[in-house]
Order: sequence, then C-alpha cells, then structure tokens
Amino acid sequence: MRHLLLIYELVKNMGLRYVLFRLWYEARRKLGWLKRQYPVSPAAQRFIGLEDWRAGAAPFFFESRESLSIPRELGEGLREAYAAFRAGRLAYFSAQQYELGRGYDWLTNPANGYRYDAAKHWTEIPDFSAPAGDIKMVWEKSRFSYLYTLIRYDYHGEEDCADLVFSEIDSWIAANPINQGPNWRCSQEISLRTLNWVFALYYYRYSPALTEERFQRMMQVVYWQLRHVAQNINFSRIAVRNNHALTETLMLYLGGLLFPFFPEAAVWKRRGKAWFEEEVAYQLYDDGTFLLFSHNYHRVAVQLLCWALYLSERQGERWARVVYERAERSLQYLYACAAGQHGALPNYGANDGAWFFPLSSTDYRDYRPQLDALYFFFNRQHLYPDAAVQEEAGWYGAALSAAPGLGGGGVALPQSPLQAFPQGGCYLIREADTLSFIKCARYKDRPSHADNLHLDLWYRGENIMRDAGTYLYNTDAALVRYFNGTGAHNTVSLGPYDQMEKGPRFIWLHWSQAELAELYEAGEAYVFAGRIRAFRHLARGIRHERQVRKLKGQPHWSVSDRVAHRTGLPLRQYWHPGPAFWGQFAIEAVDEHGQPLVPSEEAGFYSGRYGEKEPTRVLVFETFTAAIHTKIYRV
Repeated sequence: MRHLLLIYELVKNMGLRYVLFRLWYEARRKLGWLKRQYPVSPAAQRFIGLEDWRAGAAPFFFESRESLSIPRELGEGLREAYAAFRAGRLAYFSAQQYELGRGYDWLTNPANGYRYDAAKHWTEIPDFSAPAGDIKMVWEKSRFSYLYTLIRYDYHGEEDCADLVFSEIDSWIAANPINQGPNWRCSQEISLRTLNWVFALYYYRYSPALTEERFQRMMQVVYWQLRHVAQNINFSRIAVRNNHALTETLMLYLGGLLFPFFPEAAVWKRRGKAWFEEEVAYQLYDDGTFLLFSHNYHRVAVQLLCWALYLSERQGERWARVVYERAERSLQYLYACAAGQHGALPNYGANDGAWFFPLSSTDYRDYRPQLDALYFFFNRQHLYPDAAVQEEAGWYGAALSAAPGLGGGGVALPQSPLQAFPQGGCYLIREADTLSFIKCARYKDRPSHADNLHLDLWYRGENIMRDAGTYLYNTDAALVRYFNGTGAHNTVSLGPYDQMEKGPRFIWLHWSQAELAELYEAGEAYVFAGRIRAFRHLARGIRHERQVRKLKGQPHWSVSDRVAHRTGLPLRQYWHPGPAFWGQFAIEAVDEHGQPLVPSEEAGFYSGRYGEKEPTRVLVFETFTAAIHTKIYRV
C-alpha cells in the first residue's frame, strides 16, 4: 500500500510522463541497453587542424588573451587562491579546502578517500552509495571551474599559466577514458567541463603551449562529451527538468556554434537552441522567479544566460523573445532580493555551492558580479561602481559594441518597498535598512525544502533571522531531513512533523500549497498576509495562516501564526538567529490567549556553504493553543 501511495503521489505531482520515463530509463540501464549506446575507446578522429582553427575560430567573448583590455589588478584573494592551487590545495564548493597534492587522480573522494573505478562504464556507477559518499566530491574538480583562477592570475599577474592549464586537461583525459568512470556519469558536469575547457582554449588560442597534439586530444574528448550530452539529453529534459536541462541544451547550441566542423554540429545547434528556449520559458517564471525555488541555482541560470546572450550576439544570432524577457525579469527579481552593500541574498532553497564560472575575486555569496554582467548586456553600462564586481562583465563583453544589441534597449530595476512575485511565491518588504523576505508558494514544480511561510530578516546587510541552508545532498538521513525540513526554517510545524511528507531522495509528498498571499500598507506598517494548506499527511483541511507586520522605517516585526487542526500536536514556531541578532535584537511571544511563551533553545546547524555546517542556537516557541504572536525588535 505504501508503494502504491508513493506512485500515486509521484504521478500526481510529477506527471505520468516523468514516472514512465524514469521506469523505462532504469529498465534500460539495468538490462544493459543504455550501456551499448555509449561506446568506450572510440577510434581517434581528426576534425580540424590547430592552425586552421586558430585562423577561422568562431567568435567568442574575446579573441585571445592578447586582445583583452580589462583593468589589471592582482588582489590578495586571487594571489592566495593561485598559491594554494600550486601547493596542491583546492577549495571545494567555494568553501573548505582539500589537500589534493600535485598528482591528484581525478577519481578519489577527498573527504573519505574512496576511489572510483575508471574501468567501469558510467551507467554502472550510482550517484550515491554509502562507501563512496557524495559523488559531487569527485565531480567538483572535474568541472574545471578552478581554471578561472589560473586564467585570471595569468591575466592580472602577467604570469603565463598556459602549460599548467593544458597539463591539467591532459591529466584528466588520461585518467578518464571516454564514457567510463564517475566523471562521465552526469551530463551537466560534462557540459560544464566542456564550457570551461572552451574558455581556456580561446584564452590561450595563440599560446605555444597549445600544441597540435594537445589540440587534437582535446577535440577528440570535446566531441565525445558533446555526443554524450546529445544522446542523454532526454534524461535532463524529462526526468530532471531543472538547471541540468538549461546547461545541457545550451551546451549543444554552443557546441554547434563554436565547433561547426563536428559532423553533428548543425543538428546539435538547431536542437539545442530550440530546447534551450523551451527550458527558459518553462523554468524561469514570468515574474522572474525560478522553478528550483533557490537563489543559488537561480544564479546558475543567470550565468548560463550570460553565455547564451553574449555569445549569440557575437555571432549575430537572436533568441526567441521569451529568453530576453525572462533574463530581464530574473535580473529584476534577484536585484530586489539583494540585501545590503555586499550583494548577499537570502540563503533560500537548495544550495549546493554551484558557481560554475567564477570570473571575479568577490565572495561566493556576493551576487553583484552576475547581476552586473546581465545588466551590462542589456544596458551597456555597469550596475555597480566597484571595479572588482565589474570584472565578470568585462570578460563576457570584451568584444561587444557600446550600443545596445539584439537584446533590446535596457532594463529598469524595481524600487517599490512592496514587491510580490506570486509565481515563485516570494514576497518582499524592502526599506533602506531592512529586507523582509517571505516564502508563500503554490507549487506547480517540485519543491526542495519544506519552507512555506519562511521569513528571512535582514538589517543593514546582516541576516538576523536566516535559513539554515543545505549542507550536503548525500549524507545521513537525519541531516538531510533536518536541512530540508520545516524545522530548519523560520516557520511552524505540528510537533516534529514537516509541512510535507518526506519521500525518497529529493522528493516531497503532499505538497503544501499557498491559498492566499498579499502585501499592503496599513498606516504606519507594511503587512504581508498569507495562508497555506499543509500537513496533509497528518489530516486533511489543515491551514497555516501567517501575518507579518513591519513598522515603517523601524527594525520591528510582529509575526502572527495560526494553525487550525485537531491532531493533538503542539504548534512549534522556529527561529534561526544569525550572529547579528544576539545583543542587538530581542524576541518575545504569547499564545492565543495572550499568555507569555518562553522559548526553548535547541541545538541546530547552519550551513552557509555546501559541505560545511556549524552548530547554532535555534529558538522554539511551543503551545497547544492554535496561535503564536511574536515580536522581533531592535533593543
């Protein structure tokens, strides 16, 4: 019965097409049919000679390193990152550094020492197993995002890193036979690796370190990487339908655009373009929010859009209108969510540390370089005055004309204190010193966290009430449940139960759904009022109502929660204070009858970056009445 209910929920939430495709895909994998589609040890092919490519390469962001005129400034952060890499250390997910040594084998998980078998076909390697741990620990270096550290150090420090870069690529090719091992397991990882190799290839276009032998070796692997992505594209377009599909469809378009000498290039380009437009229209909602309900993944989409928009314009090509519209609205939404001068956004939704193209020395949580780059495409001027922030736009737009191009005539940014994004379920109260971010979503796409009616509070750029984050996708069940669950967010649960029922892996059952969400002014206050249907796995008809009343011009919030239910469970209201809360702010609450509630202090965790967690204090108000009324204010 349990399995039947799970299948019913999956079909209801994800659609029959998704369920049937997953079943068919797994059957083909287990029977070995999928394996036969991806050959190993293919014969070497010669597609084009190095000198012919140098002379006639398709236009890129820039012609080569010699053509760039970005202001040079070798900052201490870039110097340290480069020195760490030369010493065999690499920061994973923009967080913890791991000692890889100088002869890293590309197959070992640095967190636990598990080594994958490169002789196994990629279809025989699971995404997760207890001995292997998180496969992303092996994928991280193989994305080659760290090449931007080497390339930027080369440019700003004027030290030739060409041989080092190509030696890294040579090493990877030798250790990862085509279609074998963990680094051929995920088509998005393959796509990212290809994009980052392409960036290096153009930067070092005329370098003596780029020899004919190296070029031919790269072209052989690039071709088979693109072919792999093309053959497996329906897995992302049907079974995953998120940033994976955006990355892979864009890679096919750019593969056809930049490598027209590959036999399938024209087909890849045509299909990739149509599919990317389709994915943008589906995934980036009309109000500027994103179907993954995650700011980190939304930034991934913004960087992919920059590749798409800048490179298509360099080629004189145009996307469907929806691509430009959704890019503009994404910029407007994310700009509205930026809290303070350092460009941080609420740590909202799933956050796996993705920062595929780190083209500046700014902090990982600083979204300004990506917003500036997208703004520069539409407006041909910078959004922010900081030169370090402007660097990313400098790499993308090095060869663009000063006049607005195919994208149109500019983007206006939102200024209103009340901003509603109902398709993504995000509501903002913005003032000079404060940001109040409220989640109240009616899902049509799969949620990742049970965080409806979560409230994120910021004061003068500091996150005083925060989201606990994500930590790891592949860790023990208790930690996954904690970070994804209701108790890791500033909202309420019934006893220990989440708003939704946790299913396998990334699946939630009995999705909570918004029924009401509105923002309005009421005299001296701004008000959000919302209601969700939730806890359906406990009983039908349960509603959670929340009102947030923010005094104008003051760091003072009143939050009222009411849950109508007959479960016999207590109402638990969670608060996750950031460091700036303690000593500056106070919190107090009463129950439905006005009786004061004393918060219990529970041990929790906070994860600001993927793979890192720190112990933190969680405040919990609990009552067997139907309501909790809370005040948060500066003392």
